[in-house]
Amino acid sequence: MLVEIGRSALRRILAGAALLLFLSATNPACASVFLEDQTWTELRDLVAAGTTTIIIPIGGTEQSGPAMALGKHNMRVKFLAGKIAAKLGNALVAPVIAYVPEGNIDPPTSHMRFPGTISISDKTFEQLLESAARSFEHAGFKTIVLIGDHGGYQADERHVADRLNAEWKRTPARVFAALDYYRFAQGPYTDKLLAAGATRAEIGTHAGLADTSLMLAVDPSLVRKDRLAGPPKLGPGDGVYGGDPARSSAEFGQLGVDLIVNGTTDAIRVFIASQPK
Repeated sequence: MLVEIGRSALRRILAGAALLLFLSATNPACASVFLEDQTWTELRDLVAAGTTTIIIPIGGTEQSGPAMALGKHNMRVKFLAGKIAAKLGNALVAPVIAYVPEGNIDPPTSHMRFPGTISISDKTFEQLLESAARSFEHAGFKTIVLIGDHGGYQADERHVADRLNAEWKRTPARVFAALDYYRFAQGPYTDKLLAAGATRAEIGTHAGLADTSLMLAVDPSLVRKDRLAGPPKLGPGDGVYGGDPARSSAEFGQLGVDLIVNGTTDAIRVFIASQPK
């Protein structure tokens, strides 16, 4: 008798799993955290059911040395934002913002000295973020989260959040500039890499071991592994700043992925819990 009950329960579980797989196959949007995968009616229903957090992932199109594709930041921030939204459980991810401040165009400075980098002004960038946030507030989202994968515009994120929160203080909508997202990719990630056997000379600040390893953990197709090592050793003239990517690995990168996803998710939850009910 107990065996029959066990078998019956197992059949029900398997049938339920098969139904979920069928629904996911026939309607992929039901399993997606990405806004662009939803129809407008699906989005309306998700918001009405309590999915009221939207993450705006901010990337950037810039050189990252001869071994990483120009879309590094955009691919990485979308992947990590998707992981964060899935952990939150009631969040969606907006389309990636790929046009960001990258330096002067004429005369070229910073990454603009390399072909393929795209730059806009800080003013234009802040207006873009603000317009996106206003669009999501209009759609019914209550928590609008900004996460940026590049260091050059972190202050701009804060400026936009402060302005809109002051304007919206009598409404349920709030903007959270989740600057911890970028902070975790700096000191805490460096500490993890050092403990795992990397050296400070390798880690670097741009296109070195830390940066390249993160990309290998997210999407190795954007890394040209045959170009990671010299001779001669890659340096500033190649767009690699203060590091050596030769020993980069997905295993090193996963340390950063876990830090960023878990830490940012916790920070967003704390922000939401701190808001007036």
